[in-house]
Amino acid sequence: MPSASESTRESIPIGLPVLIAFVLVSIGGYAWWYFSRQTPPPKGPVLTEEARAYIREGNLKLSDVEMKAAKSYMNQMLVEINGKITNAGTRNLKQVDIYCVFYDPYGQVVLRELVSIVRQKAGGIKAGETKAFRLPFDTLPQSWNQQMPQLVIAQILFE
Repeated sequence: MPSASESTRESIPIGLPVLIAFVLVSIGGYAWWYFSRQTPPPKGPVLTEEARAYIREGNLKLSDVEMKAAKSYMNQMLVEINGKITNAGTRNLKQVDIYCVFYDPYGQVVLRELVSIVRQKAGGIKAGETKAFRLPFDTLPQSWNQQMPQLVIAQILFE
């Protein structure tokens, strides 16, 4: 039989530490899930301040941009983006790279592809010159929303 002093002693139920541990593990798991699903910034070329100023001044212009889709000879869907780029500035450019950003119907990025629309091997683009470009894509995700991707200038290399 318990003594009077033992019966007045309050004991902590065993379930309370288990509940506290469960809550802490749940909060930690949620925090890990939340931060792990955040997409890291894309690695690749960085637009220099000099290039940003060149763009801000309206020296690079994309025009006649259109998207076409066709079946390839292997019965695969080929999407092409065709257009023109004009160097309205006073500097010659060796290379211009852009990101083509494709979205799903919910506005989530499903593909971010870095492509060159002006290459040094093809002679670059001189001041005042306009050149055509063609960007073929044959491996677009099924979840793509079938809309024109966002075209973002990623890098400019000056001569």
